[in-house]
Amino acid sequence: MSSIHNYLKSGVEDIIPLLGLLLKKSHAELISISNYQLNLEQKKRLEVLIKQRQKGKPFAYQSGIQGFYHLDFKVTPSVLIPRPETELLIDISLDLFPKKQAVKLLDLGTGCGIIAITLKDKNPHWSVTATDFSAAALRVAEQNCQADISFQQGDWFAAAEGQTFDLIISNPPYIPAGDCHLAELTFEPQNALVSGADGLKDIKIIINNSHKYLQKSGYLLLEHGQNQRANIVKLLGKKFHNIQTFKDYNLQDRAILAQIKN
Repeated sequence: MSSIHNYLKSGVEDIIPLLGLLLKKSHAELISISNYQLNLEQKKRLEVLIKQRQKGKPFAYQSGIQGFYHLDFKVTPSVLIPRPETELLIDISLDLFPKKQAVKLLDLGTGCGIIAITLKDKNPHWSVTATDFSAAALRVAEQNCQADISFQQGDWFAAAEGQTFDLIISNPPYIPAGDCHLAELTFEPQNALVSGADGLKDIKIIINNSHKYLQKSGYLLLEHGQNQRANIVKLLGKKFHNIQTFKDYNLQDRAILAQIKN
């Protein structure tokens, strides 16, 4: 088996994107050259890609690129792979302020920078700060960024001391330790996924400290797990009001927006 046609008929998982990655061709282009015979070097490289994929390595880590909202982002095993569910945070944020308002945004745990960079691209007049405790993750985010964003290293608010913001956003770790879904995520950084026994350890830190970093009437926007909504609403009740909850595109509870009490 060495022709593109034979590989396309092989039933190998993700063979179309793997061939596209190898040959730098789209699906349509692969079909148009389906009689092309892979040379020995190409076959060896494809076999490596196939074995990696069969062992569970995400295609995004193989290609080094993942799309998010309207942009493409470099990804490495140092950062989580961007997921469509997180695009909900972008939609909520874009509807939150008047179009011309000069918003100060803090993106906590930015990873590869998808939230900060996407919102800055949509709102060039916003002042954006993005933090992460991981130096490796920040290097990826900085490589993805072509705008004026302040990237700061520190654990949650440690990199934002003395600053206040109109909006604080975070997609923090929220999977409980020992959760069965972690078996499917072994290639991704576990410290960006797991947050204590109930998955709420980091969310509690953010909620309990964010009031010190929000301007008057400022907002906190969090992504969370599908079974955590009620607990987070309760945690927010002391210092926040105007609490709104949102479902993702799969109709699962996914995000909470709250406004600081004045």
